[in-house]
Amino acid sequence: MELPEYKRSQLALRNGQDMEEIWVAYEGKIYDVTESRLWRNGRHYEHWAGQDLTEELNEKAPHTRSVFERFECVGMLVG
Repeated sequence: MELPEYKRSQLALRNGQDMEEIWVAYEGKIYDVTESRLWRNGRHYEHWAGQDLTEELNEKAPHTRSVFERFECVGMLVG
């Protein structure tokens, strides 16, 4: 199944404030973290939802990409 594509502006709306969904992107994929208690209100420590976290997580995060395996991939980030 091919995943839908979303622009950064569409991802930005899923920030935990503007819409109910809370999404983050990592390595070109968009993940739905809405159900995670760690992402309540669109924030997880110093990371904010609705954006591409690839660079931030590769530089600062204590965990690896495997953390996203528990979340549904809902789309691909384009543009």
